[in-house]
Amino acid sequence: MGLRAGAVWAVVLLWALCDTSPGQAMQLNGYVQAVPLAGTRDGQLGEFNRVRLFGESGVGAFGFGTAYEHVLTFRRHAEAPEFHLGAVPGGGEWLRLQWTVSERDHVAWQHRFDRLYVGWESERLEISVGRQAVSWGTALFLTPSDPFTPFNPVDPFREFRAGVDAARLRFFPGALSEVDLVVRPTRSPAGEEVVTALIRGLTTARNWELSAWGGIVYGDPAGALGAAGSVGGWAVRGEAVLRQLPDRLVFRGTLGLDRQLQVGGRDLTLAVEYQRDGLGADGPDEYLATLGSATFLRGEHQVLGRDETVVRASYQLHPLWGLSGLVLWNLNDLSATTGTNVAYSAGNDVAVTTGAFLGLGDDDATAARPLPSEYGSAGLSVYLSLSWYF
Repeated sequence: MGLRAGAVWAVVLLWALCDTSPGQAMQLNGYVQAVPLAGTRDGQLGEFNRVRLFGESGVGAFGFGTAYEHVLTFRRHAEAPEFHLGAVPGGGEWLRLQWTVSERDHVAWQHRFDRLYVGWESERLEISVGRQAVSWGTALFLTPSDPFTPFNPVDPFREFRAGVDAARLRFFPGALSEVDLVVRPTRSPAGEEVVTALIRGLTTARNWELSAWGGIVYGDPAGALGAAGSVGGWAVRGEAVLRQLPDRLVFRGTLGLDRQLQVGGRDLTLAVEYQRDGLGADGPDEYLATLGSATFLRGEHQVLGRDETVVRASYQLHPLWGLSGLVLWNLNDLSATTGTNVAYSAGNDVAVTTGAFLGLGDDDATAARPLPSEYGSAGLSVYLSLSWYF
């Protein structure tokens, strides 16, 4: 039933997108991705496949957009984790726009609308309702001030930010400033229904981007500040959140530096970030409680630890070749995950990437400590990704 309903939605919306009647603009794009994976832990083998179609269309000041995708995952062991794909769960969305075609021990086939919204805009005002992308983070990797759907910082396939179900109003008082109001209802995996309602202001002053937001995050009063600018040759990014939980006041914050250099006539990009997260675990004894917390089930955590840092470097070996490496280090349990990849642009619409992740740290699990460290039990995993854009 879910497959038929989703297919009908897709056909109707894609037909509307492709309608080229006078006055209606049409853009329709997509991509196909295949990612075979292998890991040393229990002989993991698997494959991750995605097909995505997305487009925008409009008549006058009115417009709408959609993104529809199928995801098919194979894995050798039913109990094996899916490597770094979806390692941190997302929060439950309000609209029922995702369905499961088939789910067995070794195969999962799902499809969904990741975008489905309508909007209206004028010179200084934009209004949109439905499933859409909303991003308020300031840092590059660890973004605690983004109250919507932050990325997994080690996910190598961050093509698109996940959509959220929301009503949004954006007002632009000047060329370099905006006021953003978002109301987002959600259904959490625990069954509770909660609302996030926030207003954010953003402006630029003396080459610094400054932002602040306040309101209710999943029913809790909260406020945040963000700043991004430069000191010397380095870009500086910082963000901080204060949130009043029912039992305590929580601080979450990130400070980061990044810079682009020329080495051998090619671009070398360096970035480092540190995050202090009052919602995170102080060590292995708190991991189970964190994994079962409402904040984790809603997808508010990018990492488990209270103190974590990420270091990333990327280098342009050739106009068609790129090399990058990343280390994400939990400063509380001293475990880390390291990732490297080589990317090749095989054409204007084809990209090939190969890479590996290695988890370092305590992997001696016991009944009392089933997760002795955040990254130590991950082992080694390698992947090959082929993406075709059309």
